Order: sequence, then C-alpha cells, then structure tokens
Amino acid sequence: MSEKDGFAQEFYWRMREAVTGRLSRDAKRIIEKKKKGGSRPFDKGREPISAGSTLDALIKDFKWTNELGEAELFVSWAKIVGEDTAAKSIPESLQDGVLTIRCSSSAWATQLKLMQKTILEKLKSDFPTIDVAEIKLLGPAGPSFKRGPRSVPGRGPRDTYG
Repeated sequence: MSEKDGFAQEFYWRMREAVTGRLSRDAKRIIEKKKKGGSRPFDKGREPISAGSTLDALIKDFKWTNELGEAELFVSWAKIVGEDTAAKSIPESLQDGVLTIRCSSSAWATQLKLMQKTILEKLKSDFPTIDVAEIKLLGPAGPSFKRGPRSVPGRGPRDTYG
C-alpha cells in the first residue's frame, strides 16, 4: 500500500468518525497499528541489554533466590566443612530451616555432630540469605529386606526370632 492510499484510508476513517461519532473496529485496529509503527534498528528503546541484568530480572520475577542460594551451598560444601569431611558427607536437602546431611558412616555423623555449631556459624556468615536453624545428620542407609516382586508387608525377618 502506498503512502497516498494510507492517507486516503485514514481520511476516510476520520470522516466516518466525525459523522457517526464512533470508530469502527477496523479503524481502531489500523490506528493502533500505525501508533505501534515499525521497529527500526536504532530507534529509542532498542539499546542492547546485558545478559546479567536480564538474568537478575528473571531470577527476581520467578523468586529463585532461595533455590539458587541452596544450590550454591550444596556446591560449595567442601569449602564449608573441608575436603576430607566433604568426601564423607553430602547435603541432601534444606527444608524449613533444617539442613539434612547424609554421612558415609555413623562415625562421620558423630564427627559432624561435634562440628555442628561451627558449621552453623559458617553457614550464617557465608550464606546470610539462607535460613539454616538446625542440622539433621543421617548415617548410611541400612539394607532393605524387601526382596522380590511378592514381598509381604510387615516386620520382615525379625518376626521369626523368639
């Protein structure tokens, strides 16, 4: 459509509005389209946006700050407790201020229980946005006596003693 046709069409819609006192649906659509205009490369509002600011806005919009803080805590577990202790323990979850840590043996669970106060202080200083009030220490998972597709619920092998 040439510029002359666009002028004639706009003139027609304006005259129709003046006579009837209202705009038609097509006229409103055409006017809105004209207001939006075309997007040009160097127009106002087309400045480049840094990826960092976009990610920050995305994290803020989706309220991911707690999840990212939790992930950072889990990743930097070796820095918090040391390499040797981190090799024998791993944080499993953080729910309602309780950090659950799985240890490779009950001896390591006892060792971490002795270090509990120090770990909590380190967490509060290194991760102030994360609320960790308590540490729950778990030993290694025991063997399961549920074997086979037809296992029966109940006490298991302990019910045959005595």
